[in-house]
Amino acid sequence: MKLVKFYALLVIFSIIASPISLLAQSKSGSLPQVKYEEFRLKNGLRVIMHVDRSVPIVAVNVWYHVGSKNEVPGRTGFAHLFEHMMFQGSKNYDDDYFKPLQEAGATINGSTNADRTNYFEVLPSNFLELALFMEADRMGGLLEAMTQEKLDNQRDVVKNERRQRYDNQPYGTAFEKISELMYPKDHPYSWTTIGSLKDLTAASMDDVKAFFRQYYVPNNATLVIAGDFDPAQAKKWVEKYFGPIPTGSEIPRPNPPQPKLDKEIRATYEDAVQLPRLYMVWHTVPLKHKDKPALDLLATILSFGRGSRLQSKLIYERQLSQDVFAAHSSREIAGLFQIVSTARPG
Repeated sequence: MKLVKFYALLVIFSIIASPISLLAQSKSGSLPQVKYEEFRLKNGLRVIMHVDRSVPIVAVNVWYHVGSKNEVPGRTGFAHLFEHMMFQGSKNYDDDYFKPLQEAGATINGSTNADRTNYFEVLPSNFLELALFMEADRMGGLLEAMTQEKLDNQRDVVKNERRQRYDNQPYGTAFEKISELMYPKDHPYSWTTIGSLKDLTAASMDDVKAFFRQYYVPNNATLVIAGDFDPAQAKKWVEKYFGPIPTGSEIPRPNPPQPKLDKEIRATYEDAVQLPRLYMVWHTVPLKHKDKPALDLLATILSFGRGSRLQSKLIYERQLSQDVFAAHSSREIAGLFQIVSTARPG
């Protein structure tokens, strides 16, 4: 990947420095309130229920407060690896997790980022109990069905995913390089969620089991049920299937100092791409900081739509770029603001 020449920096800075017109304030009134009920089980599981009978479906979503920032150097990629392991069978259903739910008409998936891992099913309402049973069984009984063969298989799947989405993708390792530049070496955001091939290869069964025992516990999870269901019956099923799962130990939370740069950093990388791309990145604020909404709005003003500051100047007026976008990525313990632009051919 080649960075565009310094003149492009001056163009972008001149655009950012120019006055920004105010967006019209909405007169539609306050947002409608979403009614929900919340309670906790004795083992610490947080449960949120929202009834919506408009269509006969229900969504079950389990969020674990663990992501790649809970890993340590030399053991990266564990959070994402576990997302894959959670679909490989558990104590009372040691088979492909997708099979019974998809036969019931469910949409199923999971995702991992630096701060959390989530799993969800959306399915016909009369199969709610099945979804709760399956989620509870893998929360409480995954390790009893885990084998070295399953671990080796899913580790290879994740390693191939890294090759396809990062190593062999144009500009695919850019954010990995940016993370290494923007954060100190031991900062939880200095590595990416996918992890390194070296760390994934080195992961042992004991390492993986220890990670699960620490973080995949009810006191580190939130269960959300939304859709067409009977709340009283749902509570009984939640108690029945999740209630017996033991509480885990206290969860350590990374809380490093807010990162900052002592000086401007410029780096150039070569990659097998036809067009140079420029990345400009600044440290901002964590997820719950009062300035987050303003920075989100700034990203929209700068690059959303043809009339935005960056698109109108760089793509249409000066014709320097073939694409440009701004984004504010605010995460649990730190944030980054980015402007990314790919140069036009020639």
